[in-house]
Amino acid sequence: MKSPKPSLLSARALADTRPWPLVVQVTSRATYDAAHLPGALHVAPGELVSGVPPATGALPSRERLTALFRRIGFDHGREVVVLDDEGGGWAGRFAWTLDVIGHTRWRYLDGGLNAWHGAGLPLATTPTRTRPSDVEVEIHNGAIADAQELLGRLGDPDLLVWDCRSAEEYAGTRPSPARAGHIPGAVHLDWLELKDERRLWRLVENLQALLAERGIDAERDVVTHCHTHHRSGLAYMAARISGFARIRAYPGSWAEWGSRADTPVETGPAPKRPR
Repeated sequence: MKSPKPSLLSARALADTRPWPLVVQVTSRATYDAAHLPGALHVAPGELVSGVPPATGALPSRERLTALFRRIGFDHGREVVVLDDEGGGWAGRFAWTLDVIGHTRWRYLDGGLNAWHGAGLPLATTPTRTRPSDVEVEIHNGAIADAQELLGRLGDPDLLVWDCRSAEEYAGTRPSPARAGHIPGAVHLDWLELKDERRLWRLVENLQALLAERGIDAERDVVTHCHTHHRSGLAYMAARISGFARIRAYPGSWAEWGSRADTPVETGPAPKRPR
C-alpha cells in the first residue's frame, strides 16, 4: 500500500480523528508542561540537532535518533502529526527528520498549538505516558544535501538553492560570526512570509502562488537552508505539502557554509522578480 503524501490538518479535523495518531509537539519543555495537546508526546528542539559547531544544526547520530524515536513509542506503522508553537519551524524540522528515517506518513497541524487553542479545544498539563518502542532507525539520504554537493553544482540550472533567512542575512548586512552573505545564485524567500500571524500562524493561503512568484519551481532540484536548518524546517515542510517531489534540506546551512574557507559567498539583495 502506497503511503499517503504529507498534508495539512486543521485543529478541528485532528480533534475528530480516530484512531488518534502519534502526535508530537516540538516545543520547549516549559511550554509543553504549561500546555500541550491531550495525548501529545514532547520532543525538545535540541533533540533534533547535533549541536556540534560549526554546523550545530546537522543531523544527530543514528544512535541518538533511535533513542529519541524509541522514547516516544514510534513505529513505522503509525501516522504522525507534528506541531509546534511558532508556525512550523521546529515541526518542519521534525517532519524532515521523519523523511530522513524513511517515514512519510506525517501531517502538519496547521498553526500548531496556537491554532488548537484558538479553536477552543482542550489543553493538558500532565505529561503523556507512552510505552517505548524497539524501533530500528536508519538514515536515508534522499532528503539531505551537503556542502560538497552544492559546491560541485553551483551554476547547475537544475539546482535551486532556497535561502529562507532574513533579507539582511541574505544580503550580508547583518553581522554574523561566520562570513555574511549567501550561496551564489540562491533564491530568497523569508520563512516569515510562509506563515500568517493573523490566522494564528497557519500557513499562508496563497502558498503555492507565493512560491511560484519567487521562482521556487517544483520542477527543479530544490535545496532549502537557513542558519542551522530550523527556519528551513518550515520551508522544507511547506514545499513537501505543496507537492514538491524534489525538495531537500541542507542541515549544515549557513553556519557551516559561512565558516568554511572553500565556499564562495555573494552579497547584496535578492534581485527583484517581474510580476
